[in-house]
Amino acid sequence: MINKNFIIENTKTLFYALIIAIIIRSLLIQPFYIPSSSMEPNLLVGDRIFVTKYSYGYSKHSFPFSPPLFKERILDNEPKRGDVIVFKTPADNRTDYIKRLIGLPGDTIKFIDSNLYVNNSEIIKTKISETDEIFCGSQKINVITFQEQLSNNKSYNSVYLKDFPFQNSDTFKVPKDHFFFLGDNRDCSKDSRFLSSVGYVHKNNLVGKAQFIFFSSDRSKGSILAIWKWNKSLRLNRFFKRIN
Repeated sequence: MINKNFIIENTKTLFYALIIAIIIRSLLIQPFYIPSSSMEPNLLVGDRIFVTKYSYGYSKHSFPFSPPLFKERILDNEPKRGDVIVFKTPADNRTDYIKRLIGLPGDTIKFIDSNLYVNNSEIIKTKISETDEIFCGSQKINVITFQEQLSNNKSYNSVYLKDFPFQNSDTFKVPKDHFFFLGDNRDCSKDSRFLSSVGYVHKNNLVGKAQFIFFSSDRSKGSILAIWKWNKSLRLNRFFKRIN
């Protein structure tokens, strides 16, 4: 016969553990899975990352199901140009996207001959390789890899298709309290260039800053449950890798 006190105590333990987990997830750190190739070569499909929720303060989107606890951010802290950030898409305020912050409030962004300009200054990019191959969805594509350096000296790798299909754009003027994001996989990313689906992202939609990869596996080489395939599927060199 099961002891009634045993059931009550274990129920309490589970309840307290759930509350602690929600607090940690909401206020401190939250894991995310990378499902798309829009941030290659820096983030790969199958990477699992930790995002710090406290980096930019808190909004309703810091909590599960985005409860309307408050209208504005509290303990607000301005993100830095070049940060890799998880945010809720303005289209539905529900879907999580991860992109790189390029434009701050008041900035102007423009592509001219496939070159990125911020506030009329070209972002200098240095060619690293012309022979890299990455994913765009399930398809492998040949790209040119560059190192880009922003005005605050933040540098990172980005990739472009060899024929540079995204040549020119209108001028994007970032509104007050909004931000402009790009994917590092420039020709395979739905980001702020597409105003109808992503566009400018309000500061209240920021979820947190991507800090490091804690686990990574290549699903094309075997399920994570297939222990006997771990030697092929696990990307051990990406474990605990800091996100630049």
